[in-house]
Amino acid sequence: MNSDQLEGKWKQVKGKFKQKYGEVTDDDLSYSEGKFEEMLGRVQEKTGKSKEALKKEIESL
Repeated sequence: MNSDQLEGKWKQVKGKFKQKYGEVTDDDLSYSEGKFEEMLGRVQEKTGKSKEALKKEIESL
């Protein structure tokens, strides 16, 4: 996967998470861009889901 594809996938993931979890803000997602584990922790905190569950959800997008 090249950098353009990765950037496109990241934008898709951000959009889908914002649609599904309204309490996750642009700031939450932008802050963690490039810091995947940190982003998962923030989303986990807001949604109550495990990191493993979130990773599976991201992989299925």
